[in-house]
Amino acid sequence: MRAYFSQFGTITRLRLARNKATGKSKHYAFIEFASASVATIVAETMNNYLLFSHILKCRVIPQEECQPKMWVGANRKWKVVPLAKLRKAKHEAKKSQETWDKLEVKELKRRSAKEEKWKAAGIDYSL
Repeated sequence: MRAYFSQFGTITRLRLARNKATGKSKHYAFIEFASASVATIVAETMNNYLLFSHILKCRVIPQEECQPKMWVGANRKWKVVPLAKLRKAKHEAKKSQETWDKLEVKELKRRSAKEEKWKAAGIDYSL
């Protein structure tokens, strides 16, 4: 994106929205140019332009309407977060006896609620 749009003028910030799990593009981005006139020209020129089998929808957002959160992660190289590895580490982490007791109470409540539901439906089954 930066290489393509930098032909119009100097890009100060660029943020490409990505899926955190897969790292794939969400197909929208925010680009800030050094000059407002350049941004206007780019928006007019590139609106409804076909780029990499996607039709671009470009518009200028006034500076007053820009939210600070819009630029979180701008100008950073994408680094994939190993979510599966993090989940596995959390799952396999040692639990204290207090945690096991809480989990046991929660499971017993769940089972008793299920038994009551079955009894109400006329099913006699003990877990």
